[in-house]
Amino acid sequence: MTIPTEPVGSVPRHPELQAGMQAHAEGSMSTAALDELFDAAVSETVARFEATGSPVVTDGEQTKSSFATYPLDGLTTLAQDGVEIPFEDGHVRQLPVITTGPFEYQNLAGNYVARTRKFTDRPIKQAVISASAMGLLYPAAGIDGYSPEQFHDDLIDQAAGDIRSCLDAGADSVQVDFTEGRLALKLDPSGGLLQQFIDLNNEVFARFSDAELQRIGVHTCPGGDHDSTHSADIDYAGLIPTLLTLKAGRFFMQMASERDPGRSLAIVAKHVQPHQRVYVGVIDVCTEQVESSQTVCDRVLAAAEHIPVGQLGTTDDCGYSPFSDDVATSRDTAFAKISARVEGTQMAAERLGV
Repeated sequence: MTIPTEPVGSVPRHPELQAGMQAHAEGSMSTAALDELFDAAVSETVARFEATGSPVVTDGEQTKSSFATYPLDGLTTLAQDGVEIPFEDGHVRQLPVITTGPFEYQNLAGNYVARTRKFTDRPIKQAVISASAMGLLYPAAGIDGYSPEQFHDDLIDQAAGDIRSCLDAGADSVQVDFTEGRLALKLDPSGGLLQQFIDLNNEVFARFSDAELQRIGVHTCPGGDHDSTHSADIDYAGLIPTLLTLKAGRFFMQMASERDPGRSLAIVAKHVQPHQRVYVGVIDVCTEQVESSQTVCDRVLAAAEHIPVGQLGTTDDCGYSPFSDDVATSRDTAFAKISARVEGTQMAAERLGV
């Protein structure tokens, strides 16, 4: 496609898969049996992505516990009293904290790429969690014998290794989920926390060549969980200029659900750098209404009024099921929306003559 289009990542899981993951966690299902469920889920998900015409596929994060906690699966040195993230509808997600060091990812995202490759020849995109999100795992009270500085160094090594594992496994691109960017401004309106997050992620990106950075992207949104958000009330204008200082080549930016997308796109246009491509969100994942391909086309054309077509792409505002228990949207609805994005983006490309 002349205007590239890509999913953010997750799609809802079948109830049978959710039940199997729960059974395995409780010890009543073997790992081998769960692996069979995983393979079936990934195979079917990839096939449905291909059926939409999507030029890039993901595994739909079918085998992740969540987009944020997959590196911790199996880690026993955790306490369940970390940062709480309240959503607009009243539900709360809470991160754990580590209780000892050294900090080491128990699971690398490259493993997901290897599983997905068994079922497709198309380019695979793999999402990973940001270093800044993982940085929230260190308790405010500290850890005896394991300083914040030691944790910082381990964190950079682990986050960079997670991205590297995806590239080494053959991922066409890697997307760093940075949903805490807008949230940082809610927690600290001064922007200090956001700048700390940016600096931390840039330390990770410094481990990669310029060519590799063109294959690494950053996703931002105000959260998306059970069709609710955690920071949509925060002005996008406070995030965008700082966000685009990240040393990544691609940016996947929620825009379809934005109150004033034209204003936000104008800010993006002012700060985007020549080597960066902006994938504009043209699908609102927090509504059950399926956008028409014409609606998507119109949103792409509106974005092209601000962003050069050569730097423009399209995406969904967020994943459809970033946590494994999120079934607010059905699989059929998710793939109908994805189809509309693919078709509408092609329509816009033809209208733009590219």
